[in-house]
Amino acid sequence: MSATLSSHILDTHLGKPAADIAVTLHRVTVNGEATLLANGTTNNDGRVTPDSWQFDAAVDSAECNLSTGRYTLTFDTQSYFDAQQLTAFYPQVVIDFVVSDASHYHVPLLLSAHAYSTYRGS
Repeated sequence: MSATLSSHILDTHLGKPAADIAVTLHRVTVNGEATLLANGTTNNDGRVTPDSWQFDAAVDSAECNLSTGRYTLTFDTQSYFDAQQLTAFYPQVVIDFVVSDASHYHVPLLLSAHAYSTYRGS
């Protein structure tokens, strides 16, 4: 089984996609230990697409597949808001989610300097 993953960040304060945000993907074990799988950066449309992830060289190629289990996406929002010259309350956003089948997982993030929300997209 292998699922795919994408994300999309919209800056609701500025009313535009949030470009150039660093994103990391970790697999979380049943013991709560996180292993870095991949890095990405949002493009001009605020997206990290399935083919844009850069998988960590230390990760076994079999681990690059998103199998059933728990994962986290971490978004470096502090650097983004610094670049926008905005004071932000959340220096990073961590979304903890579960992959349960081989479908496509889209994890959108609606972001402002003092709030965020997320949901499972399509």
